[in-house]
Amino acid sequence: MELKLHQFDLPLKHTFTITHESRDVQPTLIVELSWHGKSGFGEATETPYYGVTMEKMVAQVESIRHLLPHDILPHPTDFWKMLSKTLLDDHPFALCALDVAYWDLWGKTHDKPLYEIWGLDISKNPITDYTIGMDTVEKMVDKMCEMPFPLYKVKLGTDDDLEIVEALRKETDAVFRVDANTAWTPEQTIYFAPELQKFGVEFIEQPLKADNWEGMKKVYKESVLPIIADESCILEEDVAKCAGFFHGVNIKLMKCGGLTPALRMIKEAKSLGLKVMVGCMTESTIGCSAIAHLLPLLDYVDMDGCLLVDDQISRGITIHYGTVSYAKAAGTGAELIRK
Repeated sequence: MELKLHQFDLPLKHTFTITHESRDVQPTLIVELSWHGKSGFGEATETPYYGVTMEKMVAQVESIRHLLPHDILPHPTDFWKMLSKTLLDDHPFALCALDVAYWDLWGKTHDKPLYEIWGLDISKNPITDYTIGMDTVEKMVDKMCEMPFPLYKVKLGTDDDLEIVEALRKETDAVFRVDANTAWTPEQTIYFAPELQKFGVEFIEQPLKADNWEGMKKVYKESVLPIIADESCILEEDVAKCAGFFHGVNIKLMKCGGLTPALRMIKEAKSLGLKVMVGCMTESTIGCSAIAHLLPLLDYVDMDGCLLVDDQISRGITIHYGTVSYAKAAGTGAELIRK
């Protein structure tokens, strides 16, 4: 098996601001695994908030080159298990890129899209939201007008959060979701919830600090809106921790280590009565195409990364007014068009 790494700086269409950071460019690493003339592609984005740099990811991927198959292709779950012994604890982003590339390659060698390999029905897939990053109200309205959507995720965490949502509501009848990215207190969340509900907000994502379990217990009991975990749900063992504290979990492939653990996390979350969402990390169409194959298993999805960046490096799924369409290709359907 041949391994190639491709590094790109993806320009963001607008400065993307959340409570953790602001950025205008998204560095991303594309992993390519090739076997007998076919190539699979996976992706991981540089994310300083989680200590993930391009230099570290490249070194981490290079460290497993000697473990790549030579004679036969093991099943993707076995491939992940082998690599996870080296990479999972400290390097889930690099593990994700390798796992997704391998699943893509596996699908291509079997000439089937992943959802078909997994036996999933894509006829009732949920639509994706489109994210409006923190900004002035005027610029947030401009972003909505630029991208008309039936469903928006609104990033909050300012001193004027209710006023922002009220102002945005005057401009659209779309459904809102709000994401505070750990910026609120329990008291704020409980107070905000009925007001946000009036403005057509569907749920609140990660209002409190990731380790504020005592506060989340109170919010879980008293909030009139569902609460979805993000920063509190990273790896597989976090799913069970969220039961009784959140109404649902947002699973991100890069944080948990790829499609293989994500499939297990989705199954466990459902067994615990949790709603399931999968989110993105401002990746290109390569990363978003992988997420698309999980759609039949999800209640909610936030896979708009390829719409937030100027993606001239890849193709695969397309998104129109929230509806995701698959590429007519095997694996994830993604392809790197610039190397």
